[in-house]
Amino acid sequence: MFATSDQVSILSVTKLNRFAKRVLESEIGLVWVTGEISNFVAASSGHWYFTLKDNQAQVRSAMFKGANQRIGFRPKQGDKVLVRASIGLYEPRGDYQLIVQHMEPEGVGQLKQQFEALKHALSQEGLFSDEAKQALPTTINRIGVITSPTGAAIHDILHVLARRNPSVEVVLYPTAVQGELAAPEIVKQIIKANQRNEVDVLIVGRGGGSLEDLWPFNEETVARAIHQSFLPIVSAVGHEIDVTIADFVADMRAPTPSAAAELLSKDAQVLKQQIRQQLANLSAAFNRQHRIKAHGFDVINQGLKNQSPQRLIENNAQGLDNLLHRLNNSHPQNAIEVQSTKIEQLKQQLERGITNALQNMRQKHRITNNSLNNLSPAERIETLQNALVQKESVLHNSMQNVLKMTTQQLSAKTALLDSVSPLSTMARGYSITFSEDSHSESKILRSIDEIHPKQLIKTRLTDGEFTAEVIDKK
Repeated sequence: MFATSDQVSILSVTKLNRFAKRVLESEIGLVWVTGEISNFVAASSGHWYFTLKDNQAQVRSAMFKGANQRIGFRPKQGDKVLVRASIGLYEPRGDYQLIVQHMEPEGVGQLKQQFEALKHALSQEGLFSDEAKQALPTTINRIGVITSPTGAAIHDILHVLARRNPSVEVVLYPTAVQGELAAPEIVKQIIKANQRNEVDVLIVGRGGGSLEDLWPFNEETVARAIHQSFLPIVSAVGHEIDVTIADFVADMRAPTPSAAAELLSKDAQVLKQQIRQQLANLSAAFNRQHRIKAHGFDVINQGLKNQSPQRLIENNAQGLDNLLHRLNNSHPQNAIEVQSTKIEQLKQQLERGITNALQNMRQKHRITNNSLNNLSPAERIETLQNALVQKESVLHNSMQNVLKMTTQQLSAKTALLDSVSPLSTMARGYSITFSEDSHSESKILRSIDEIHPKQLIKTRLTDGEFTAEVIDKK
């Protein structure tokens, strides 16, 4: 009724477990399993050991160090999770178990599908493009923060700003950042910040958490509110490994709230150094321009001095004195006196010439008379009379010619002197003013500076002169 040992293959327990392990690993492969965590143990080696169960069954599970470091969270007792695992068998005990390669909270898979679908749709609309993003302002004096008033994010932001640049002001727009009410409140605060327009830039964010915790920042309403904001927005959601739809739409993404504060605040010491350097550069540029302008001013000023009326007067004063001296020397009275002297000299020369001529004629007359003594008296008288008449005619003509020539020369010189005479200038309405000082020699007054009140002055006109007393000067 029963088969004997000779009729069937008999396996040892070890071979049985080994055979079962091969069948499980080769026939089933990778499976997705959902369940609740229990009996969780994190070994010192870094491996995790736990039981995955539901209401009716359970299975031992292991997740080795290399795999559990990639999931970004650490499960705890009672967590419902979704795992991707292969089925193995622990041969020494004959227990089969799940070798977990990936783990995520239950429901995350569906959320990831929603995330990818919304990401694709918004990308197609152009909400993620560079053209849709605004540049951050170069100078930031006030930062708006849309986050929980009690969360770690606001404290991290305030701490960084206090360290780097305490002068930057912070305006908090409080909102829930987790749960069903979070997304509507975030949208409301973005709209309020834009309406108030009291800050230079906005930080929208929160601290780290699971995909479900961060989900409000993956909502389409939040993404569109960020896109429609005219205030630049920096997203700062979760940790560096967390990426949300808000990060793609925002004008700038910071991996953490602290990083956002670092990004938007310049170190006060660096700013002071930059200001000092700018002041030094401005001072050097100012000094350089000042030297250039001062040199140009000196050149222009020297040119103006050379062209100033005072300098022109000083330069021409000596020439004017020389001209006045020449005019004084060329005065008609002086010229007439000079010409009279010359005429007198010519008269004397003429008289001497006539005297000499008469003496010569008398001498010749005596000689002729002696010669005529041998002639008859009548002939001698006639000859002498003819000679005398001839000599008188020559003498008369010579005197007339000399007098006429001298008179012509005198008239020409008198006309020349009259053309340059100050009397001619005065005849056209000008006058010459002299000082009338009994203690010193009269001199021509050339400047208002030489005149003082109650001073006696003499003014010469073309037809006379008069003396006046100075009442005032301007």
